[in-house]
Amino acid sequence: MNKFRSFLAPLIQEYISYQQATDHWNVSSYEPNLLLFDRYCLREYPGADCLSQEMADCWCRKRDTEENNSCRSRIYAIVSFIRYLKKRGKTDIAPSVLPRIEKRTYLPHAFTETELQNFFAACDSLSGEYTPDQRARKITIPVFFRLLYSSGIRTTEARLLRLEDVDLSNGVLNIRYSKGYHQHFIVLHDTMLDLMKKYDMASREMYPTRTYFFRARSDKRHTRSWVQKNFRELWDANNTSYATAYALRHHYAIENINRWTDYGMEFHSKFLYLSKSMGHSVIESTKYYYSLVPGLADIMTKKTSKSFDIIVPEVTEYEEID
Repeated sequence: MNKFRSFLAPLIQEYISYQQATDHWNVSSYEPNLLLFDRYCLREYPGADCLSQEMADCWCRKRDTEENNSCRSRIYAIVSFIRYLKKRGKTDIAPSVLPRIEKRTYLPHAFTETELQNFFAACDSLSGEYTPDQRARKITIPVFFRLLYSSGIRTTEARLLRLEDVDLSNGVLNIRYSKGYHQHFIVLHDTMLDLMKKYDMASREMYPTRTYFFRARSDKRHTRSWVQKNFRELWDANNTSYATAYALRHHYAIENINRWTDYGMEFHSKFLYLSKSMGHSVIESTKYYYSLVPGLADIMTKKTSKSFDIIVPEVTEYEEID
């Protein structure tokens, strides 16, 4: 049964098919908001047969209860949908302007060695003796979260990894879909590559053919809620502090940066490599992590003097969390 019931339903389905075909479909974010927009059109404009500027503007207008970032999250899929229609001559209305991203006050958790040991011990202690789903979870969880920890990969990027994106011969991940759709490559550490190879062999025994490297049920990819639920359960098993899976990306960046305090001008090259590996289109995005390292800014200012502001320019926007 079609979830969408307004006059826009055929066009929304067409848009979804296009997004899925180009691997840009975000079911956990796009679908709920498109569904809400569909219900709004059905309720407020029951006799309408085409999209009007009034419909789009009323829905996309920032609400009194919203911050810029929450408004962006709510209307982004609708703006993208209207752009899709406009490019194909199926509407003449103008897409709304997205509110500017606001700087986040969120500070990622500073992991301790003991906390990380506890977490990965919990990952490794999962039972896999009963159902196929339990066996799949037992082999997937330890590798999935170690990949986040060792590479700084975004949780979304890890979930969307297709089998063809993982080059186990050379230890390279092809990140085809990322924030802003910036394709980039990640070279795996030798120990992580070994784990990925073992996981791949075990997965092939269970599923001779699969689309996604980390396969979910029915050959689909894991959802955002799957990541959150499993991290929460395993983290809380032996730790009392609050942390999120995304904080592993912050930890990766900060641990790398912390090693460079004695590198002087070589810092610039290493910072650039880190930025590209983490999939940032501009180095300013990477400086967000730099700003979280206590005291490092003072150290680098002292070592590089006037060149400091050239090497690490001011941050203008924080990267959005998956």
